[in-house]
Amino acid sequence: MSVFEALVLGVLQGIAEFIPISSSGHLLLLQQIFGIEENLFTFTIVVHVGTLIPVLVIYFNRVKSLIRNPFQKMTLLLILGILPTVVVTLLFRDFIDRLFTGEFLAIGFLVTAVLLFVIDRSQSGRKKVRDISYFDAVFVGIIQAVAIAPGVSRSGSTIFGGVVRGFDKKSAANFSFLLSIPAIIGATMLEIFSIATGETATEFLLSTPVIVGFFSSMIAGYLAIKAMLKLIVVSKLKYFAYYLIVLGLFMLADQLFFNIVF
Repeated sequence: MSVFEALVLGVLQGIAEFIPISSSGHLLLLQQIFGIEENLFTFTIVVHVGTLIPVLVIYFNRVKSLIRNPFQKMTLLLILGILPTVVVTLLFRDFIDRLFTGEFLAIGFLVTAVLLFVIDRSQSGRKKVRDISYFDAVFVGIIQAVAIAPGVSRSGSTIFGGVVRGFDKKSAANFSFLLSIPAIIGATMLEIFSIATGETATEFLLSTPVIVGFFSSMIAGYLAIKAMLKLIVVSKLKYFAYYLIVLGLFMLADQLFFNIVF
């Protein structure tokens, strides 16, 4: 992987982690376009950690409160929210691996487009983050588990789940971004385990492309969160939906007729 490729992938990860266009789907797509053959597992985890930094910065007071008082309602809400993803990952690992061949990527993009249209056209509810119930957290978590599939946006699906449960749109986005913290930390722990067992080379972890990817995803992620919190209030997500429809239809045409990318 070249430094330029790492830069593009890092910026895209930072944007697509919070702007609901599916970071995993776009990373998979660009991997094919760039012809990157090496395993991107380590790189993907590193750029995910890069996107974790701006979440911790923007939600610093909330995170500080969780650290000082871990036995509070929000802690349990986040655990309940991430639990369905953990269960699905453990039970359906082989099926998930098949999803990352790109076979269903177009469908994932189109599903996300539908979710964004629903979010934009829905009336903003009244629930704030402080009003989230345990059932709300589980419901959003189940919807998030669907976003394991590349092409289905994690932020888009969780915001959709929040809107369905009556959150106001900004609170739905805030809970979605908070929920990214345990998700990213969990994936990072898997990577640390692979490094400890020798499955991942430390040299690659400290290479220039990985470092570039980390910082570019961090900066892009910060800007994306700020932009998303404004866009969702003014119902501008439909423009991302239009983009995903075009991209999804192109992917379908490619898979059925042209075979240029996949």
